[in-house]
Amino acid sequence: MTSSADLKPYIIFGYGSLIWKNPGRVVTLIHKEDWDHFSASDAFPEEDIVWGVAHTIDPAQADEVREYLDYREKDGYTVESTDVYGVVNGEEEALIQGATVYVGRPDNPSFIGSQPIEDLAQRIFRSVGPSGKNSVYLYELANAVRKLAPESFDSHLFALEKRVKELEEETLNRS
Repeated sequence: MTSSADLKPYIIFGYGSLIWKNPGRVVTLIHKEDWDHFSASDAFPEEDIVWGVAHTIDPAQADEVREYLDYREKDGYTVESTDVYGVVNGEEEALIQGATVYVGRPDNPSFIGSQPIEDLAQRIFRSVGPSGKNSVYLYELANAVRKLAPESFDSHLFALEKRVKELEEETLNRS
């Protein structure tokens, strides 16, 4: 008989709402080559690094969590495996091998793809879903990334945050 102590932990690399809260979808991880294909007007910032959180799930709950996430992330995401890197003593090194990650893929029929940052900012500014305003989701994600890795800089995320805040300010000034 196998005990939960003998099982390998289930590790999920989370971005977007998996960093700060579960509901909502505003952003997703995609492969660089897909970014290059969809975002010709928004060049990939080569110096950016994706910062996220690796959640270690107790093996006793792994099946339940995997089933929940597979259902929740079914529209627009593909399950993949990735190594998770961190900075240790100023050097980048692989800390976890084979973490589960949900990635947006263009071959998934629910994958929306990219939009120019102005169009995306307008959509986030206007949109409200069951989990609340999309702008709050964006701000919470940006704040979580800043807290997670103060030395990081996600140029796309922060440019989007800046533009949505400008839209809010413009609306206030018109009132």
